[in-house]
Amino acid sequence: MRFPTPPRQLHPGQHVRRGAATALAGVLLAAGALAGCSESDGPDRAVDAFLAGWRGGDLHRVGFRNPAGQRVPAEEVAEEITQLSGELASTPPALRREGDAKIEEDIATATVRVDWTLPGDTHWTYPSEIQLKRGEDDEWQVIWEPKVVESRLTRGDELTLRRLTATRAAVTDGAGAPLVAPRPVVVVGVQPDQVTDVPGLVRQLDAAFRAIRPPITPAIDLTDLPGRMREAKPDAFVEVVTLRRDAYLQVKPRIHPLEGTKFREEQRELAPTRDFARALLGSVDPVQADDMTANPGLFEEGDLVGHGGLQGRYDRQLRGGTGLSVIIASKRPDGTVTPSGTELFRREPEPGVPLKTTLDVPTQNAADDALRGTRQRSALVAVRVSDGAVLAAANGGTAENLAFTAQVPPGSTFKMVSTLGLLDAGAVTLDGPVACDRTFTVDGRSFKNSDNFALGTVPFRTDFARSCNTAFAALAPKLGPDGLANAGRSLGLEAEWKLGLDAFSGKVSAGGPPAERAAAAFGQGTTLVSPVAMAAATAGVARGQWQQPKLVLEPSPGEPAPAGPQLKAASVEPLRTMMREVVTKGTGTALADVPGGPVHGKTGTAEYDDNPAHTHAWFVGWQGDVAFAVFVEKGGSSTATAVPIAEKFLRGLA
Repeated sequence: MRFPTPPRQLHPGQHVRRGAATALAGVLLAAGALAGCSESDGPDRAVDAFLAGWRGGDLHRVGFRNPAGQRVPAEEVAEEITQLSGELASTPPALRREGDAKIEEDIATATVRVDWTLPGDTHWTYPSEIQLKRGEDDEWQVIWEPKVVESRLTRGDELTLRRLTATRAAVTDGAGAPLVAPRPVVVVGVQPDQVTDVPGLVRQLDAAFRAIRPPITPAIDLTDLPGRMREAKPDAFVEVVTLRRDAYLQVKPRIHPLEGTKFREEQRELAPTRDFARALLGSVDPVQADDMTANPGLFEEGDLVGHGGLQGRYDRQLRGGTGLSVIIASKRPDGTVTPSGTELFRREPEPGVPLKTTLDVPTQNAADDALRGTRQRSALVAVRVSDGAVLAAANGGTAENLAFTAQVPPGSTFKMVSTLGLLDAGAVTLDGPVACDRTFTVDGRSFKNSDNFALGTVPFRTDFARSCNTAFAALAPKLGPDGLANAGRSLGLEAEWKLGLDAFSGKVSAGGPPAERAAAAFGQGTTLVSPVAMAAATAGVARGQWQQPKLVLEPSPGEPAPAGPQLKAASVEPLRTMMREVVTKGTGTALADVPGGPVHGKTGTAEYDDNPAHTHAWFVGWQGDVAFAVFVEKGGSSTATAVPIAEKFLRGLA
């Protein structure tokens, strides 16, 4: 006999919880049934499915009709959205429905928020309206038309990006006036199919360009012009050279009648003259391949970029930030796309920030003119005595900024520093007798004077004015092991400068064997300087205290080096007297009659290798509030090269 299984015993309260869960499930099912039947939820589900499909590229879950009521395949809508998105297609927008769709009979209208992420993490956000129609099967279908993507789009349009560049900010002089500004130029070119005698044309152009005054340096090279003409299209404009308008007007009568020549007037960012502080300022040129490789995505063809000097160092500041706009482009029947001019969104470019310098245009022009025609590499730096402002930095025969970065022996200009140290040590006086022999030997090393002259025993001021090497070699022990270095440091040498551009502040020989100390006393040995370092040291002597030279004023390049000690009047006054006598009765007499106030200075001839015949030429000095240094690489005698440049410079300032 089988007995029925007794009912399972429940834990107290278990029956109650099961009943509550069952009741809750019933409520949720009911809610779901109500939601499924809600008229407002129907179009919202369709809108949400459309937005997900738009972003993901798959619209097969959505039904579409055009405004005329005809069905449109989902694949066709997806393809048209991609086409309308144009350059933005690879980064679909973020899409969000705003509230519930509004229903009027069988038409529903939903508002969505479209948010495109553009280059530079810029967001273009706007509302868009989507209309839906209820079909016979009670399903909501999107009414598809291009304005769903953006209200001003029509069939065949597409979104395109236009990059907006800021106007490049100016590099200004000490008064705040732009040094580099838009200036007129003429681009000279030739059209290949209009030239019958290419070699003859090249010869005539070359002769015309060589006649431009002042001469273009480096000379215009036309050797590749025939090859470029052969490779170009017959009716192309093959660029030959870009000339400033004043240079072009000089040769216009000679080149305009030549066969095939063409001319295009433009504006270019240029300094006041072709040579104006070229190495210091740098240049602004069309972007190069190297720029684009080094800065992926930053530049586009046609951008202007600073190269070298201040333009290169401060390029990002001067260039500013790019902006962009979204515009509508229309497809032509031939498949080409052209902008319609309708702008949908714009982010203005961020303007560049000007760079204020201490440069003075008349002084810089005088410096550039003084070096013009010098065959050797050369430099001239002018510094305002009263505040250390760099008024000019010219470089001749090179694209390098030798004025700031040369590291060369100073030769006898360093007798200015040695004399300061000797006077501080009480080792010499103006009229104290010091022998100037033809030669002087230290530890087997023989020192001599230029042209082997000898003065005998004469007042020290004469040794200085006539630049007697042997006298200074003999006095070297009186400087002690550190006297020369300390005197140099009191004039800013070896200090850490912040000018806004790289500059070599010098390295002074210290200690060493007796022969090295003897050589260092007249600017040889291991002492190295730059023209700007010597100009600043000279300004320190004229002022009575060294101050770091200044070049960039705004934005500040950083805290300048501390000012040097106040020079002892008992030392600096005799030194100034001797530097004046260099001009009145010594090696710089060619400057005695230049216009303006009295000139103080010191010549220098510096050996740069083991051959005494191989020398650099120097002159340092000041007139009024302008201190300056002239350097000519491999210039030989200073009186033959550096002093005439100094004279031309000072006459240019008059």
